Amino acid sequence: MALDQSSIPNNVDLSSDRRLQRALEQWQPNFLSWWNDVGPAGFQAHEIWLRTAISVEAGGWAHFDYVRMPDYRWGIFLEPQTEGKKIGFGDVQGEPVWDEVPGEHRNALRRIIVTQADTEPASVEQQSLLGKCAPSLYDLRNLFQVNVEEGRHLWAMVYLLHRHFGRDGREEADELLQRRSGSSDKPRILNAFNEPIADWLSFFMFTMFSDRDGKYQLAALAESGFDPLARTTRFMLTEEAHHLFVGETGVDRVIQRTAQLMAEGKEPREHGAIPLEIVQKYINHWFSLALDLFGGEISSNAADFFAAGLKGRFREEGYEEHKGIGTYRMQTPSNGKLIEEEVPLRNAMNEVLRDEYIKDCQRAVDRWNKSIAKAGLSGVTMKLPHRRFHRGVGPFSTVHASPDGDMLSAEEFASKQSSWLPTPADFAYVGSLMVPVYEPGKMASWVASPAKGIDGLPLDYAYVRAPQA
Repeated sequence: MALDQSSIPNNVDLSSDRRLQRALEQWQPNFLSWWNDVGPAGFQAHEIWLRTAISVEAGGWAHFDYVRMPDYRWGIFLEPQTEGKKIGFGDVQGEPVWDEVPGEHRNALRRIIVTQADTEPASVEQQSLLGKCAPSLYDLRNLFQVNVEEGRHLWAMVYLLHRHFGRDGREEADELLQRRSGSSDKPRILNAFNEPIADWLSFFMFTMFSDRDGKYQLAALAESGFDPLARTTRFMLTEEAHHLFVGETGVDRVIQRTAQLMAEGKEPREHGAIPLEIVQKYINHWFSLALDLFGGEISSNAADFFAAGLKGRFREEGYEEHKGIGTYRMQTPSNGKLIEEEVPLRNAMNEVLRDEYIKDCQRAVDRWNKSIAKAGLSGVTMKLPHRRFHRGVGPFSTVHASPDGDMLSAEEFASKQSSWLPTPADFAYVGSLMVPVYEPGKMASWVASPAKGIDGLPLDYAYVRAPQA
């Protein structure tokens, strides 16, 4: 479908539904007010070298140019509809996909969409002050690219709420702009999105781990029998890849810089770098928070969503059967010990998705360890903590485990927590390094240069330009 170049760029023929268009145009100034109030602080008038989606085709969704962020063309894009498409899993496998919300699934789908939607503005709020301490113009631009795309993903979900859920959807869309990350009165829905992000190592960890959870949640929703949701999330995944790149390569560059100094026999702190033991603590913290985003290990909601065709598995087509038949074997805590338990596979769908996520995270950690080895260090590696460590959701939220997964008493955990998770002193040290570097091509002392620039441009390109006097 051709792009509608109205005040809201879209490929959903918005102009043919005047009521819907008016509703979204009324929501638009509220969105811009939210963006200016709690979006990237201090850079709204700057010109940023941004990628803007102008269509869903391969050559059209990544248009680069200088843009002021408030002028960014947030649009609504769904992948093209596939004629005769069938639902690929659950009790409804083989039935036609739904173009409208089935009445019996209205509440569940609204809950799914609102929960996903809430993560998008939350991350913008969490990252709002990071521009003031960016390690380079390259990183500053990447931060803002992530921010504007999270804003577009919010638009994607708000369109579904307005288009398919009537007054309830409009009220939910308004609520998305009223909650605030970290607020004691109206916090964001998921805990990881209320966590403060005050330094760039946290930002890199967040985009590495929390945004990677987003990849798997979006991929599961891309299988949905509710076709507008599936088509929306499939296009969101094309943009999400950049967010994961920022996180994975960002952590890698921090590790490269520290490993280089250590290989030269230098003390990282004396040269303004981040010791690898602090990097490991940050990994432990952010990875465990991201694991909670998948939900409990045993979930009747997950079983119901799968059975109803609302949410599938990661790359559902890769499975031999699509009914979720069989069992899943897992360990659960009981009286301070681990017991083996077999649960119906459908009830373990959160864990099935978490399995795929952990494998993907391990691949990134393996890459980081190659950087350490390449620097000439031996016997030093980064590692993911066990999925039982530091959990706030599910059966392991009521017990304590070490990063290796060993069950501990509360006293044992408390005595060793400071060696496993960032302490106030660790956060303070990393915070002390957050001095902005805005000269093109220059990097902060704690991070290595990236392998290449953006969109074929050199590293010393002016990716962010101050407003003209």
